[in-house]
Amino acid sequence: MPYLVTIGLEVHCQLKTSSKMFCSCATSFAADPNTNTCPVCLGLPGALPVLNKQAIEMTVVAGLMLGCEIPPVVKWDRKNYFYPDMPKNYQISQTDLPVCLHGGVPLYPLAYPKDVQKSIRNPGKVVNLTRIHLEEDVGKSTHLTSQSLIDFNRAGTPLMEIVSEPELESAEETVAYLNSLRQILVYGGISDADMEKGQMRCDVNISLRPEGQEKLGAKVELKNLNSVSAVRRAIHFEIDRQTSELSAGIAQIQSTRRWDDDRGETSIMRTKEDAHDYRYLPDPDLVPIHTGPMVEKVRPTLPELPHEKRARFLSQYGLSDYDADVLASDQALARWFEQATEGAAKPKSIANWVLNDFLGQLNAAGQTLADSQLQPAQLRDLVAMVDAGKVSNLQAKEIFSVLVTEGGDPSAIAKVKGFEQVSDTSLLDGFIDQVLAANEKLVAEIKAGNAKGINALKGQVIKLSGGQANPKVVGELLEQRLR
Repeated sequence: MPYLVTIGLEVHCQLKTSSKMFCSCATSFAADPNTNTCPVCLGLPGALPVLNKQAIEMTVVAGLMLGCEIPPVVKWDRKNYFYPDMPKNYQISQTDLPVCLHGGVPLYPLAYPKDVQKSIRNPGKVVNLTRIHLEEDVGKSTHLTSQSLIDFNRAGTPLMEIVSEPELESAEETVAYLNSLRQILVYGGISDADMEKGQMRCDVNISLRPEGQEKLGAKVELKNLNSVSAVRRAIHFEIDRQTSELSAGIAQIQSTRRWDDDRGETSIMRTKEDAHDYRYLPDPDLVPIHTGPMVEKVRPTLPELPHEKRARFLSQYGLSDYDADVLASDQALARWFEQATEGAAKPKSIANWVLNDFLGQLNAAGQTLADSQLQPAQLRDLVAMVDAGKVSNLQAKEIFSVLVTEGGDPSAIAKVKGFEQVSDTSLLDGFIDQVLAANEKLVAEIKAGNAKGINALKGQVIKLSGGQANPKVVGELLEQRLR
């Protein structure tokens, strides 16, 4: 029996603040264990929380970027549970009055896995959100053979929980959702959202139901997913597992399962608690917040979203859909490209060099944009030299390689390499005389109508000049001589 797959995500994202949600402890990554702690984030008796205004404003920015509604009043609640990674035995979170409601995440084409980008099932899809609420993160547990270690440095770090509607239909759409969401959060300076550092984590809720059935199947939550690739593999495994069991008549129950990345399979952890099991209650130490002034403060600071930038690149620079997608997908790359196009006669040529040469060299060297010595103005000058016929494309690539690794002035590098092209017609005429005299048969064919043969003659002239003849000027002179 065919089954319909339904997936919803709960994405936890650490905010890019310098201090924790309810105290002044640092949020720096990789500090010595249990050094970024104080009585508040350790939950010691008598310690009272103080709200981090920047964290609330960042969450409002995230909500506005994602098209969310910002309720006029938000409040804080205690989510009670007993785990060793939460020293207070409750987590300060939000239930009925979160910072953001609704909104949606657009699935960008390049956010899909590469192997499906040419066969996207639902192009242009936007996944609706239920809510975004703000809470404090828990500590980090490390489980050894006979003991468990807890580092409370992370406890109390501002954490957004972004909850989607159950609208994803495949592992590939889920990957696109995570990549698109991360791209937007990075654009807004809200979070680095690095899953390897634990700055973004996600729980996947997945259910299967027979085709034609409206009611969703039992929800199974997947935990311990620390990379986008792990999310994709875990979903594929779980779809196969549930399909096999349902086909055998084994009903699914609401539960939580752990993903084992080494073994490539999930295993049962527990049956899932419902919201009432957490015994939410309003936090008596924190007052509700009126969001109106915050919304007015941050709205003018909202950045251009990736899909807005892509549309502008298409109209302003005349790029192809693919070129605009790639350049807009990375904020730093888009900024670099726009700096390189300032005053450039042909922005499309700049884009070609960035996408075909610059990114290729960076990838081959295992480097990032920040590692390169090449500056935007240097690429602009190099492209201008090619357009002016001062160097050939082949010579420009040699100059480009030097710029990427060492930097410098393109004109100066061209002089050192002896790449200045010869445009002196009197000198070029001498080379052309020699080539025409040595190719009488081809000259006759060209005069008889074989226009393509002129390229062969042009190549010989350039070769005779030691590669320094200006191809454009040579072509014009040959056409004049062979009319």
